[in-house]
Amino acid sequence: MSHLEHKTASSERIAAIRCAVVTISDTRTEESDRSGSLMQVKLQQSGHKTVFYRIIPDEPAKIKHLMKGLAGKVDVVLFNGGTGISNRDQTFETLSGMLEKTLPGFGELFRMLSYQEIGPSAMLSRATAGIYKNTLFFSTPGSLGAVKLALDKLILPELKHLVWEILRQAEPQEA
Repeated sequence: MSHLEHKTASSERIAAIRCAVVTISDTRTEESDRSGSLMQVKLQQSGHKTVFYRIIPDEPAKIKHLMKGLAGKVDVVLFNGGTGISNRDQTFETLSGMLEKTLPGFGELFRMLSYQEIGPSAMLSRATAGIYKNTLFFSTPGSLGAVKLALDKLILPELKHLVWEILRQAEPQEA
C-alpha cells in the first residue's frame, strides 16, 4: 500500500483524535500560555479533541509521571517548551529516554523548515517525537512560531495517518 493509500485509509477510519496538550514552563499560566492555547485551537479546527491540558515545570519526574498517566488514555500528547539547550531544559532527555520508538524525521524536518524561517538558530531546537505505550508523543519548542510551524506543516497533515498506524500495530494479529 502506498503512502497515499495509507493516508486515505486512515482518513476514512479515524475520526476525532483524543489529544493531550502539555506546556513545559516554570512561568506560564493558563492565561499567558499562548502556545498551549494555539495547539488546542488548531487541534479543534482540525476536528480533534483536547481531552487533557496542563502546564508543568521542566522536571523529569513530573514529565515521566505525566507520560505514564497519559499513555493509553489518549492517542496523542503534544508537549511544547523545554526543548532548548539551557541547563533547565530537560524535556528532550526525559522524553527520549522513555520513547519505545522514535520518529527522527519529525525533528529533522522541523529544524529544516525552521531554518528556512529563522536561520541557523534552528539548530538549537531539540524537537522530537515518538511512541510510548501505543501513544504518540510530540515535543516542540514553546514559541508561537514553532508551535504553528510544527502543527501546520508536520503534525496535523499526518496525524490521522500516524494514529492509524499505531492503532493497527496495537490490534491483535489473527493467526
